[in-house]
Amino acid sequence: MFSVTIGLIGIGIMLLLMAFRMPIAIALALPGFVGALVIMGPQAAFTGLGTIPFSHCHSYTLTTIPMFILMGQLIFVAGISSDIFNTFDKWLRQLRGGLAMATIGACGIFAAACGSSLASSATMGSVALPEMEELKYDRKLALGTIAAGGTLGILIPPSTAFIVYGLLSEQSIGKLFIAGIVPGILLALLFMLTINVQSRFRQDIAPSAAAITWKQRFISLKGLWVVFILFIVVIGGIYIGVFTPTEAAGVGAFGAFIIAVFRKRLTWQGLLDSLTSTLHTTCMIFAIIIGAMIFNYFLAVTGLPMHLADFVMSLSVPKIGILCVILMVYLILGMFMDAMAMVIITIPIFLPAIQSMGFDLIWSGVVLVIVIEMAMITPPVGMNVYVLSGVAKHVPLEEIFQGVLIFVVPMLILMILLLVFPELALFLPNMMK
Repeated sequence: MFSVTIGLIGIGIMLLLMAFRMPIAIALALPGFVGALVIMGPQAAFTGLGTIPFSHCHSYTLTTIPMFILMGQLIFVAGISSDIFNTFDKWLRQLRGGLAMATIGACGIFAAACGSSLASSATMGSVALPEMEELKYDRKLALGTIAAGGTLGILIPPSTAFIVYGLLSEQSIGKLFIAGIVPGILLALLFMLTINVQSRFRQDIAPSAAAITWKQRFISLKGLWVVFILFIVVIGGIYIGVFTPTEAAGVGAFGAFIIAVFRKRLTWQGLLDSLTSTLHTTCMIFAIIIGAMIFNYFLAVTGLPMHLADFVMSLSVPKIGILCVILMVYLILGMFMDAMAMVIITIPIFLPAIQSMGFDLIWSGVVLVIVIEMAMITPPVGMNVYVLSGVAKHVPLEEIFQGVLIFVVPMLILMILLLVFPELALFLPNMMK
């Protein structure tokens, strides 16, 4: 039990370092290395420290991450985010709360291009917020809509969270991508329904907008077709087995580059900024991966994950109750931790327990991502809310939290639907080639 005790102490120190705002990669690597040093001695600890970074980061599969990030950057440079929003605005404006619903739709499409919740929130905040403020939308509804819509970025493929989960759980990244499509669409529709219901009960929060002709609606579609085709090529190619997720990422980045050039929006400075931003984000993710792998190496030595799995199986509690406890842990961690860090840290701890209970790991990945989405908009530290606060500096942070909490309800409804009908996430992956 000495090793297990050291493992628990290591987790406590890791969380403490994060609470003191130490960079996540260091907060993971430092207790992992020191813990391995205490248990195995200096030779084994330094050997692990020297081999783990290369052995885990030279993976060809990991090139998927920078390619999809670059695809999102180029899509942004091409100015497509504004076109997407304008298209949904034209088609939904006549509905009560239509502009807010258009923001959800635009977030979903943009999420399919960039795979990042934070990027979706920041981009749509700068595009949609001025429009809703001009029409005198309630600020809580406007900002809550943008923060909630941004969470679709890690559920609708391609998603960096699914990539990392697939690597850690040794599941097909392609199947995880496909598994996120139906839940992602359902969640976007539930968000829209929530906005519409709110607007009908409180008509003052979403004023009516001017009518749009059918001609204007169809003309607006010209800004959407390029992203739709790119999404179909990338995700459809994975689904029918034309190429792997890694190859799909390269195709997606190249396609986004062609779109930006074709639209005459790509300047040398824009290309340089896209590459620089991709480099910064990729380095951050890889640093977290390296730190987490060192920490996971330490946990494996302690045997803590297997002891946790044995403990879970010994409990006379229904499996669904144990799963709910695990999901609650994610919800708590997400209040002060980045989504990527959560996935990397917790999967090696909880995966043996989830496997021992017999849950499908593809389905589990979708459920975990939804819980992480929920955590990203709940106080005290919902990451999406803080990113949006940087865009809307004139709005108090607590006002954004007040506006976004209503959107936890559709997320809970989706969770219940997936628990009752797991095929919502599994029927498409099960038909893949």
